Amino acid sequence: MEQIIALIIGIVFLLILIIRFKMNTFVSLIMTSVLTAILLGMNLTKIATSIETGIGSQLGELSLVFGFGAMLGRLVADAGGAHKIATTLINKFGRKRLQLAIMLASFIIGIALFFEVGMVLLVPIVFAIAVEAGVPVLYLGISMAAALSVTHGFLPPHPAPTAIAAALGANDGKVLLFGLVVAIPAAYIAGPLFTRLAEKFAPAAFAQKGNLSSLGEVKEMAPEEEPSFGMSTLTSLFPVLLMAITTIYKMTMTGGKTPANPSMMDQIISLIGDPAIAMLISLLFAMWSMGWARGKATKDIMATVENAVKSIAMLLLVIGGGGAFKQVLIDGGVGTEVAKIFTHSSISPLILGWLVAVVLRVALGSATVSALTAAGIVAPLMSASGVDPALMVLAIGAGSLAASHVNDAGFWMFREYFDLTVKQTLSIWTVLETVISVVGIIIVMILNMFFH
Repeated sequence: MEQIIALIIGIVFLLILIIRFKMNTFVSLIMTSVLTAILLGMNLTKIATSIETGIGSQLGELSLVFGFGAMLGRLVADAGGAHKIATTLINKFGRKRLQLAIMLASFIIGIALFFEVGMVLLVPIVFAIAVEAGVPVLYLGISMAAALSVTHGFLPPHPAPTAIAAALGANDGKVLLFGLVVAIPAAYIAGPLFTRLAEKFAPAAFAQKGNLSSLGEVKEMAPEEEPSFGMSTLTSLFPVLLMAITTIYKMTMTGGKTPANPSMMDQIISLIGDPAIAMLISLLFAMWSMGWARGKATKDIMATVENAVKSIAMLLLVIGGGGAFKQVLIDGGVGTEVAKIFTHSSISPLILGWLVAVVLRVALGSATVSALTAAGIVAPLMSASGVDPALMVLAIGAGSLAASHVNDAGFWMFREYFDLTVKQTLSIWTVLETVISVVGIIIVMILNMFFH
């Protein structure tokens, strides 16, 4: 019980530092991590190591993906590519159906990309469309975030659903099929429908222009100077294509598993599909398509790249800080404490799997960690109850998305990009994630009636 009290004190302390004293978010997160670790009774000599591990594990791959992603986005924006994509989508879908256009684009991109990577790639395009169409950035941003979240929680090849499917012995193809049935309505309800509600209860958030500093100023260009829509889209989606090629190859050629003795082809395909390498290759392609091929000097291309990096430094630190807090909670035994609460329970296994994941998500922050921990807790119950493993994967996936708050990287990304206060982020982002979670478990329970 002490662990749960320590967690609550930590979260309240963090909110007071940021909201009341206007402290820098990164500094606040590290201070909170230290205080929470002490309250959790961690060995004082281990606290610094835990914080360093948390920052390292969170930023290891993300720093490369974020850095390259920001450079790629800025190259496309500076060449006029983002503006081109924006105007074309507005003309094709019309202003009335812009949210659906964004939701569809985000859903397609989200299937192949990690949540954070999708966010980095889509934010510049969403901002460009919002400016061009004269609508608030958040009006489109909510639909983007909803679509990216559902793919992250419900659809393989994302880490959480894939790993839970393996842990529970569920068929990946079945999880994907049922996952689509759950994900599409959840994205629509938490995206375009929820936006109407959010506009009523948080109107000030919709007045925000978003934090464009990470994208730089949008340069005005004559239409004939801009790259074509095809080339702009190809450049923006290049990482998605590389990762999709790897995913399809693995599912068709190796049955989704890593072969014990991979051939040279297996190794190459695996390499280009790794998010960091895919982003590096895509960045090189963008330098050519948005730079050299258009007669730009290397010096100018490099200036664009440097500006992009300067703008995301603080964002990276904040995400690292969230990782430190998460790690302290895991090392301090908060997850084990939650497991104890649920060991002797008689609720329906699907609801129980969802509940365990929700509590762990609130406690630990990371959707992937809470989903995997929940899978470990409910696996023994599942075999006895005869529940379809694919539905259990989705129930846990839904739970792992609920109530994202200050210990989750996604919370801080959403806040930074859309330039919101912590209170606004809690009233929009946290509610949006919870809507997806609740809609998700309802659809899973309905599916369970038919496939039980």
